[in-house]
Amino acid sequence: MKKSILLSILSFYVIILFAQNPIRQKVAVLNLDTKGFAYDPVQAGNIARIELDKLNLFDVMDRYDIDYLLDKESQSVTNCYGKLCLLDIAKKIKAEKMLTGSIEILSERIYISLRMIDVATGSVEKTQVQDYLNVKDQVQAMIAFTMKKMYNISYDEAIYNQLTKVDAFDSSVNKPQENKISLSGPRMGVALYTGETAKRLKAPENKGGYDMVPVMFQFGYQFEVQYIGQGNFQALAEFLPMITGLDQGKVIPSFTILNGLRDNRLGIEIAFGPTFIFNKKAKGYYSDGIWHLESDWTSGQPNPNDIVTRLDSRGENGITAGFIFAIGKTFKSGRLNIPVNAYVRPDYKNGSQYGISIGFNARSKS
Repeated sequence: MKKSILLSILSFYVIILFAQNPIRQKVAVLNLDTKGFAYDPVQAGNIARIELDKLNLFDVMDRYDIDYLLDKESQSVTNCYGKLCLLDIAKKIKAEKMLTGSIEILSERIYISLRMIDVATGSVEKTQVQDYLNVKDQVQAMIAFTMKKMYNISYDEAIYNQLTKVDAFDSSVNKPQENKISLSGPRMGVALYTGETAKRLKAPENKGGYDMVPVMFQFGYQFEVQYIGQGNFQALAEFLPMITGLDQGKVIPSFTILNGLRDNRLGIEIAFGPTFIFNKKAKGYYSDGIWHLESDWTSGQPNPNDIVTRLDSRGENGITAGFIFAIGKTFKSGRLNIPVNAYVRPDYKNGSQYGISIGFNARSKS
């Protein structure tokens, strides 16, 4: 009875031990065939061996042990990529599985093909082929992604998309040699004015107004610089000269400087900064609710106590400063960017300005 109990306990611990430390099959990785770039087959094989070992699924044989065993057999692995050659070597080094594959550039894409060969059956038990953007500095990451997909292991979807999709946003992953990207292009949209500003715009010109509808077309050009592109975000500086009111025969120039952030994965950005509107202002006063220029006052009238400066088409050229908050999303079609933005320039005293714009540009080096 005691012997049976001891055997049961021992069996239980053995099961626990194997569950925690399962016996892993021995896998050998030799060279990967390479065509079209600087990595030679030995370097590519070393990268594949490292990435396979990281998966912690197999007992990956050490490169030096493989070299030692092959030297004893006077066996060369040069140009040994096919199944027959690999099976022959596997028997000499006592490997249970062999990983082989190729890395090749075709039509500006990098194609990575991996095959896992089972030595006992002599068959290919798993294979995976993936194509990526032609970003040669990211070959190790590409091999890692291909292996993880081959064994259904989770991976970073955002980085994978940046290495596979042409319309992915620029970052240090898919543009490792470019620290700054210039995204410049025309912008057009509509601006809506509210409050006192809207009233002044609608007022007739003989009363200092502009005789305009406070909804106007805008046209301009945005100069955009991405001065940081790391991970999932990019820092942006934007310089935007605009002309408003052309649809109503007026020219109201403005210049805006924005600083913001863009999400590489979604193309969503937020920005804020100062804006300067070039318009006409005049000094004047209100009498019985009616606006008068300062020059209209005569000695026969009550002395105006409150002289203010406000928008007036009869005044002198000046600058109105404000602050803009903007949010937008950039849609992509190949290398074409289509930014759509909405903004607000709050002005609780004179009336706020709201607007929406759309544009287009293509990626180019600064």
